[in-house]
Amino acid sequence: MKRIRDIDIKKEYNNFKREAKKYVSNNILFLSYIVISVVISLILRLVTVGFPIYFKSFLGDLMILLIIGSFVYFFKPKYRFRYLLSWLVFFSVLAIGNTIYYRFYASYLSINLIQTASMIGEVNDAVFEKVNVFQFFYLFGVLAFIFVHNKLNKNDYYENVEKNEDHKRLFIYTLVASLAIFLLLALTITPSDTSRLQKQWNREYIVQKYGIYTYHVNDIIQSIQPHFSTLFGYDEAALRFRNYYACKWSNSSKPNKWTNKFKGKNVIFIHAESIQGFLVDLKINGEYVTPNLNNLAHEGLYFDKFYPQISVGTSSDSEFTLNTGLMPSSSGTVFVNYYNRKYYAAPEYFSNMGYYTFSAHANNADYWNRKIMHAVLGYKDFYAKDTYEVPSSTDDMDWVGLGLSDKSFFKQLTPIIKDIKDNKSPFYGTVITLSNHSPFNDLKKYDEFNLTMDYSYTDESGNKVNAVAPYLEGTAMGNYLKSAHYADAALGEFIEELRESGILENTVIILYGDHEARISKREFIRMYNYDPLTDSVKDENDPTFISMDNYNYDLLKNTPLIMWSDEEKFSKKVSYTMGMYDLLPTIANMFGFKEKYSLGNDIFSSNEKIVVFPNGNILTDKVYYSNLNDEYISLQNSPIDSEYINRIKEYANEILEVSNGIVVHDLILKEEDKIGECELEKKK
Repeated sequence: MKRIRDIDIKKEYNNFKREAKKYVSNNILFLSYIVISVVISLILRLVTVGFPIYFKSFLGDLMILLIIGSFVYFFKPKYRFRYLLSWLVFFSVLAIGNTIYYRFYASYLSINLIQTASMIGEVNDAVFEKVNVFQFFYLFGVLAFIFVHNKLNKNDYYENVEKNEDHKRLFIYTLVASLAIFLLLALTITPSDTSRLQKQWNREYIVQKYGIYTYHVNDIIQSIQPHFSTLFGYDEAALRFRNYYACKWSNSSKPNKWTNKFKGKNVIFIHAESIQGFLVDLKINGEYVTPNLNNLAHEGLYFDKFYPQISVGTSSDSEFTLNTGLMPSSSGTVFVNYYNRKYYAAPEYFSNMGYYTFSAHANNADYWNRKIMHAVLGYKDFYAKDTYEVPSSTDDMDWVGLGLSDKSFFKQLTPIIKDIKDNKSPFYGTVITLSNHSPFNDLKKYDEFNLTMDYSYTDESGNKVNAVAPYLEGTAMGNYLKSAHYADAALGEFIEELRESGILENTVIILYGDHEARISKREFIRMYNYDPLTDSVKDENDPTFISMDNYNYDLLKNTPLIMWSDEEKFSKKVSYTMGMYDLLPTIANMFGFKEKYSLGNDIFSSNEKIVVFPNGNILTDKVYYSNLNDEYISLQNSPIDSEYINRIKEYANEILEVSNGIVVHDLILKEEDKIGECELEKKK
């Protein structure tokens, strides 16, 4: 009996072995497509999010590849090469695009970005600065596939396959295999991961956990969803919206010492392009990089832990969040994809108080759809590029970086603001700078700034020798510092021009950095750990070495926020953890008006300071939580319990859900009149 059973097992094994060998020999082209496509996905994950590599990401990509590949069996064998090659070319180009895009935006391409593709022409230097030859390595997969095809063609592979295969059965088996993988993933997916896939706030997580092909299929689904908003989650989003604001309004902030501090004053917001917080008081070789910014910080209210909450919309996201107190869209950008919604924004609030509102920028009015979106936000006039004399040649000294230099822009703008102050006060204005935009390569136009390092050493004879090391000269960080130094000089001239024109009288300047400069971690490591003796970075074991892990790097992405008046010196540093969505309720308290829909809080009234980022990361005074890794670092010596982490995660989830509902479903327009009492208050 035992022997018969052994013979049966051996027979089944031999049958399986024979069928497997037959399958492989008849599907070499298909299997080559699978292997090459999986390798492309694997390399992409490694060069973007890096380790760890999850098995689910392999399964997720394999599932998509099997579905796409299954349709190859509807073609005759000799035509299958073209079908599969087309997909491999597409995957390779997709990987190249994602790799370049990730270096610039730390995110992945999205179907909604098709509508923002026109923006790339304006900043192509910044984008192409991130391009290098190694990013085209994916094309070797295409070449390998062509090589396999040629070898098979010479060996009469396609003729033999046509004689021996059952293509209908292979199509069904391939689809069944993909369905089996889908069921396996569906049975093992967590509620948290389901939420991440639906919201797509943290694209890095989806790519790392489920693969790049799964991400893009999911992205298409999520991009289509808003067009069927009544079918997908409207009722749930509306209920959440009504309950959230009913409770928020019932717990409004109480007056504090800053209440009505700036009531009745004019205000000029200066949107400082790519100015990061580490620049304040930074010295290179004994010289300040941004002396004028330093003066404003020392004389005004300086918020040194102010964090932008941007997504792929970068500057436009900053404008949206700062003006409305809402979060950027989880899909696409609000300025381009969701401009036709109802929002309550700072310019509208000031306009309702009798202020004349305007914005000014030396770039094209259509860039980021500002021409339309600024009107939606409540700006009465937009003084864009066609307002100024812009040189026709990029060689002109008044052309710096992407367009008209900040110095020329400010000089031409001052008379306009002077006329506004004389004839249309009180006024609210936003001035958007341009010169300090990446790639920071207009070196001949920048003011001179020395980036070498003076040092001394003792030679072999015991003599002290003074020397100069290159330090940051010729580096990406060095170029950024030179650009920031130029932008700072333009800022200083602008403040002086405003003073001489009498504009600073009864006027408050509010300056904010719109987002980080996207300088790599490697550049910060060199700046903080430079060894002039060896012209290299110190060893990590050196006791003076400053670590630059992902958390420290992220925490350096804060930008300055300064409130300054020429008539009153506050000379106060405010070190509360603060997000861009906190600014609207803070200035509402200071200028004496009530705002309605901000997701942030008056920074001087709220007990807990918490910043929620569009990717689900969270920063408080106590912790920095990474949504990608589901881990955190403590920023205090006191222990952090799991209950606290769960609470802030729930808070972040609610903030992101409410904001996305407003943006996608236009809930302010449709549900504002239905907001009632807070359910929590009723229970009490």
